[in-house]
Amino acid sequence: VQLQASGGGLVQAGGSLRLSCVASGRTGSIYGMGWFRQAPGKERELVGSISLSGARTYYSDSAKGRFTISRNIRESAVYLQMNILKPDDTALYYCSANSRSYDLTTGFTHWGQGTQVTVSS
Repeated sequence: VQLQASGGGLVQAGGSLRLSCVASGRTGSIYGMGWFRQAPGKERELVGSISLSGARTYYSDSAKGRFTISRNIRESAVYLQMNILKPDDTALYYCSANSRSYDLTTGFTHWGQGTQVTVSS
């Protein structure tokens, strides 16, 4: 499975961005998809994830109420709509796919190249 992410950029605090990720290759092996982020000097953290059908979602506490994850099964794509962005959201955002289990928080096995999100104050 290959993942291609896009949509990052520079935005002012309070603004919005929409990240997109398209999967290719053995997409039939994907149980779920998610977005992680990693800021300089910090560990990578799961921001949000979604099941294959889209019926189940998970959000980190920092993402709840501001971010929305969605997916298009036909296009093998996952999206992250980020609203009310804060400087603390500045990070490299990675798209990921889980081909190991239906768990929404562990077992992610495939990673995209990352897209930078920078939020200015």
